[in-house]
Amino acid sequence: MNVQTDPGQPPKALIAAVRRILRPLVRGFIRFGITYSLLTEILKLTYVDIAAEDFRLDPDKRPSDSRISLLTRVHRKDIRKFKTQDEPDNMDLTDHSISAQIIALWLADATYQNQNGAPKPIPRSGENSFEQLARAISKDMHPRAILDELTRSGIVTITDDDQVYLDVSAFIPDQDFDNLAWYFGLNLHDHIAASTHNISGKTPAFLDQSVHYSGLSKQSVDELHDLSRELGTQSLLRINTKAQQLEVEDAKKDNFNQRMTFGVYFFGGDDE
Repeated sequence: MNVQTDPGQPPKALIAAVRRILRPLVRGFIRFGITYSLLTEILKLTYVDIAAEDFRLDPDKRPSDSRISLLTRVHRKDIRKFKTQDEPDNMDLTDHSISAQIIALWLADATYQNQNGAPKPIPRSGENSFEQLARAISKDMHPRAILDELTRSGIVTITDDDQVYLDVSAFIPDQDFDNLAWYFGLNLHDHIAASTHNISGKTPAFLDQSVHYSGLSKQSVDELHDLSRELGTQSLLRINTKAQQLEVEDAKKDNFNQRMTFGVYFFGGDDE
């Protein structure tokens, strides 16, 4: 594969593609409180994991901290820290979301609860107010900015008499959220893994095709969405039936340690 790039620099076309990939991800990160500082920690850990597992000079020997640092530019002190963690994936999320900390305190502190233990409405400012609550968590972030963001996301509402109400149901995700998040990780991981395999020039290439049009009306996009659902469901059902049949047959063989994912997706919206 002929990749046009400056020596020692990643391809510019790939950087542009990564920026595009990150936009919907970062939009979702902000929505769910995954801040830049938390994402940095996740990225550091992931870089170290991948370098240690997939870029070994000796298949049976973990790379040295110096080699991992050379490949990833992650500082060796961070690499050592990750090695000593028993469960590095269990990060302290509360350190990275001021809004989450404020809500946690609101839910836990008796000062901000009614006699039934539920979060009570509090004044915007003054004694036992939202402003006081916000100041208890962060002196760097202005309470008004925090309140504006919580209001925008529907987690709090403000009445005409400046009482701030917490909507617990808006803050706590759906009971099915864990299941949705699991498939979010699985589907995006496997689609990106297939695309990375292909762009790296590995063979045989995985199926990774799409149809995309612009200059359409909303009505046309809706019609194509309905058609995509119909055809996509048919494809998924056929693959599922065949996969179940093969799974039964392969259970009788010695080697059945492979997995597969086949997905269908549709996206419609304004031209960016």
